Amino acid sequence: MPNVADGIVDRLKEWGVRRVFGYTGDGIDPVLAALDRASDHIELVTARHEEMAAFMATGHAKYTGEVGVCLATQGPGAIHLLTGLYDAKLDSKPVVAIVGQVVTSAQGSGYQQEVELPTLFKDVCAQYVQSIDSAEQLGPALDNAFRTARATSSPTCVIVPHDIQQADAPEREHAHGFVPSTAAFASPRMIPAEADLDRAADVLNAGEKVALLVGQGAYGAAAEIAEVAERLGAGVTTSLLGKPVVDETEPWACGVMGHLGTTASADLMAGC
Repeated sequence: MPNVADGIVDRLKEWGVRRVFGYTGDGIDPVLAALDRASDHIELVTARHEEMAAFMATGHAKYTGEVGVCLATQGPGAIHLLTGLYDAKLDSKPVVAIVGQVVTSAQGSGYQQEVELPTLFKDVCAQYVQSIDSAEQLGPALDNAFRTARATSSPTCVIVPHDIQQADAPEREHAHGFVPSTAAFASPRMIPAEADLDRAADVLNAGEKVALLVGQGAYGAAAEIAEVAERLGAGVTTSLLGKPVVDETEPWACGVMGHLGTTASADLMAGC
């Protein structure tokens, strides 16, 4: 019979997760075993350190537009995720951290590697952090973690004690005290007001030496940026987070601006 760890992996598949970045530890052995059983569908990318696993998940989110997923054991393993998750928070990228915890019967006793994980993650995963106390919580909690990560472009965390991971997977049912949930999320399409578009066009048309500063809000608009740059004869520089948006081999691309930027971008902005 499938257990909760198998349920976690099944839910990840429902959310379209193709790879999980993690580091092994006994607090997540059941999840690791479930990932091995599902290796035809989800790739486990093993890092050398949990911090790197979180950075890899954030990088995956940055360059694919998907939710990044990282996995770590309890205690020090969970603590090591923090720096990578802060990268996701400060760069506004959706990441879900799945973290092990000591068995529920030992919590509060000072058990080996027991750390108060909700407190640990409450800042970096401020939008959603949830500890699982029963097998029936797992589906709604994971769904909320993914939906919140997507809706807020931030990291979230689900904490699963070792004994819960090993418990039999519950049937999905409608009953009092059970919250039905499914892996579904819809992103809105943001369209600017016509008046704002006209104002922007007026500014561009009035310019003589136009420079474009592109940020991460331009993800998915690379073709439009290229068309505007070529039509106006404009140079293009990017913020650090906008760097992946622009093809820097284009003749109008000047690289990143600012403290870690290029001389070309500084010249472009000074002379526009």
